[in-house]
Amino acid sequence: MRTMTRRTMRGLGLLCAAALSLTACGSSDDAGSDTTVTGGDLRAALREGGSITVWAWEPTLKQVVSDFEKEYPKVKVKLVNAGTGNDQYTALQNAVQAGSGVPDVAQIEYYALGQFALGKSLEDLGRYGAAALKNDYSPGPWSSVSVGDAVYALPMDSGPMALFYNKKVLDKHSIATPTTWDEYLEAARALHAADPKAYITNDTGDAGFTTSMIWQAGGTPFKTRETEVTVDLTGDKGVAAFTNIWQKLIDEKLLAPISPWSDEWYKGLADGTIATLPIGAWMPANFASGVESAAGDWRAAALPQWKKGAEVSSENGGSSLALMKAGKKKDLAYAFNQYANHAEGVQARIEAGAFPATTADLSSPSFLDTPFPYFGGQKANEIFARSATQVPENWSYLPFQVYANSVFNDSVGKAYVSDTKLADGLKQWQEAAVTYGNDQGFTVDK
Repeated sequence: MRTMTRRTMRGLGLLCAAALSLTACGSSDDAGSDTTVTGGDLRAALREGGSITVWAWEPTLKQVVSDFEKEYPKVKVKLVNAGTGNDQYTALQNAVQAGSGVPDVAQIEYYALGQFALGKSLEDLGRYGAAALKNDYSPGPWSSVSVGDAVYALPMDSGPMALFYNKKVLDKHSIATPTTWDEYLEAARALHAADPKAYITNDTGDAGFTTSMIWQAGGTPFKTRETEVTVDLTGDKGVAAFTNIWQKLIDEKLLAPISPWSDEWYKGLADGTIATLPIGAWMPANFASGVESAAGDWRAAALPQWKKGAEVSSENGGSSLALMKAGKKKDLAYAFNQYANHAEGVQARIEAGAFPATTADLSSPSFLDTPFPYFGGQKANEIFARSATQVPENWSYLPFQVYANSVFNDSVGKAYVSDTKLADGLKQWQEAAVTYGNDQGFTVDK
């Protein structure tokens, strides 16, 4: 988890404070925001050409931009890396408030999208007919970009969850791949008893992982209707299911106290001291590049279930591309967005290692039949694609989730390093979210 600087936090605070009053700055050279835009209009805009700016940190977009400019030589796309995640969000909000320097298109992670949509910084893509694309995307990403009849972005990729496990380690100790979270707990106990240096997984407290687990368990702790927000991290059934299992893992010291993406984490994945990883389907490329010495040892499996025999998954990570209201070339911007996320650009990104959100690609034989040498030739995409169809659609994030995630370890994180119980940490996180939301002008209930 990235450490946030005081400057970043101040920027995020401004983002939320502005959310209830912010109006779009700048103007557009395209038709008014209520005017329907047809395919013919988009083709005309591409023939006329022009320049658009795209803020994104995702590396596979470089090839997409190159291909797009080659196909439409009158269009120039300036791809800008303004920072990753929160760093870009702060810069983006500063540009919106200043009324200048706003890009035409911006990469925004799913959990952060609502914050910008509520702030009226994003263009509703309904006039481009985006709502008709619903069935072209897997349910998790689509539910994250749409609110009611409004569509605020096109899904760029997805992170349906799977359980990556070190087959060599589990086989060595005669431990079966867990299919339920109860079995996962038993596997954790058996593994650590057999080898005190080995852990079932690592966890030092991560907001994204925790919300993904609650999502899979059927939880809906966050609800938003315009500026009315409900936060329920104490009575929600998904929260209860998660804390029941995870508290035991914490109490029995069965989780490696190692932060993800650290050198120690990569070492643990390589030497077998971290035996499994429940995470998004975008992880294989990170295994191949960061855990090369364990190639052939790891496999992928369906995420363990909260109820035996169920087939429910969750999303972990993923981003969208949104049109900024202050953008000046909206038709060109949407044409690029559609190319990158619904047309030829999707395949280019898949070939570069991205995991798609498009149902056509998730169900294509060429995608499903792809062997993963790292996983011993396993056709892991079959597992990931199935997971993508099993994500509950009723999940929603807080309209100030960026801020909430940033203070997660101030409350819930204590449960991993002190006598604080996970349920108490989540209650504290709820109180912090309620206080913050009310301070920013939302009406927050619990």
